[in-house]
Amino acid sequence: MSAKTAAKSNKSSPGASKESSALIKAYLFGYNAVQVGGWSYILYQLVNYYVLQGPEFRAQITLWDYTRIAVIIFQNAAFVEILNAVFGLVKSNPVVTTFQVFSRMMVVVGVVMATPTGKVSPGLPIALFAWAVTEIIRYGFYALNIIKVVPQFVVFLRYTTFIALYPIGVTGELLCFWWAQKYAKEHSIWSVVMPNKWNATFSYFALLWIVMLAYIPIFPQLYMHMFTLRRKILGGGGSKKKAN
Repeated sequence: MSAKTAAKSNKSSPGASKESSALIKAYLFGYNAVQVGGWSYILYQLVNYYVLQGPEFRAQITLWDYTRIAVIIFQNAAFVEILNAVFGLVKSNPVVTTFQVFSRMMVVVGVVMATPTGKVSPGLPIALFAWAVTEIIRYGFYALNIIKVVPQFVVFLRYTTFIALYPIGVTGELLCFWWAQKYAKEHSIWSVVMPNKWNATFSYFALLWIVMLAYIPIFPQLYMHMFTLRRKILGGGGSKKKAN
């Protein structure tokens, strides 16, 4: 009886594995497709705000107030990408993914949402533009790769546009940090000052500077990592299926 049960179990395992794989692919495809739609909408908002609308419109509402709902939703949703990498649902490096997601979430939540100066930083439109174009291409590539229909021009865009967009995005992010740090120091936001019952201190101003300075050693590594991937994919050194 036990032998028959084991045989049935062995026969059912491949089917269960295929079903699980199909569910994971459906989840990943849905997530990436939704993100393409979200960032496409944010890019439309940017174009509408600066190109299609006139100065009267911009005088009535700031860029952040106009885009904040979509940016908060779709940027913070990227947190699940860390979990996807940690649990092996995707082949991305969990450490690299964590820094990429954290740096942007820090800009949105810890800089722009936290300070009035971050909301009006000239770095905000720069960062949003670079993020939007990058993410439309990246998520589009991921979604198409899941269903194994990736046009060559999409592959080229995925591993070429970062050359300009990554430095542009980082410039925008650092400008947001710069505009926020003075306000954080003057108003001690999200900080703990002495004396207090915990006999401890925490400076959010210092944290902002630590994150800013962390870009110096980390960004070049991420940037060079993308060039390595580019050589593998576009240079014939690897397969599109193995791309991050």
